[in-house]
Amino acid sequence: MRPDLVQTPPRSGLRAAVFLDRDGTLIEDRGHLASPDQMVVYPDTIPALGLLQRDFLLFIVTNQSGVAEGVISLEDAGRVNSALRSLLAAHGIELSAIYVCPHRRADNCPCIKPKPYFLHQAARDFGVDLSRSFVVGDHPHDVHLATNAGARGVYLTTGHGIKHLHELPQGQTVVSGIREAAEWIFAARTPATGGGEPF
Repeated sequence: MRPDLVQTPPRSGLRAAVFLDRDGTLIEDRGHLASPDQMVVYPDTIPALGLLQRDFLLFIVTNQSGVAEGVISLEDAGRVNSALRSLLAAHGIELSAIYVCPHRRADNCPCIKPKPYFLHQAARDFGVDLSRSFVVGDHPHDVHLATNAGARGVYLTTGHGIKHLHELPQGQTVVSGIREAAEWIFAARTPATGGGEPF
């Protein structure tokens, strides 16, 4: 499906990026959200993304199987994504794109995480260097997505993170939340991504 793109042109040259899960990573996981009124943003989300934006393009990659299951509509998912994007924009944070997979895992679609379909699309459309990029999320699929795309994964214990902790590959980077992930990524970035000071 076509991602919900912010209407900004791709930046020249290859850039590093951070690909962020939505539910349980940036906002509380409250099941299939049908309305922006149900959205609760973690307190650390805005300062964390503000830090990352200094050196990285920012993307959201989210599986929304509730669409295929008939629990929510694609329009519902879009309204929640638009509300989150607007909230971040009000704080000076730009999302390059929001990618949504609306399928069930049984559908065997090409875009569901951990398949790297959307990351490859971002690499083409926005000039992203996946080898210098990161994926952040609260499910093992997020870290497997990083591996499949040649990026680095950061696993959060928010959302469903604690529940699936035992499923992680050995040596996986695990942090307690989005703020800690941002600080770890900012410290681990390659020299080519630039400099800056943590918040």
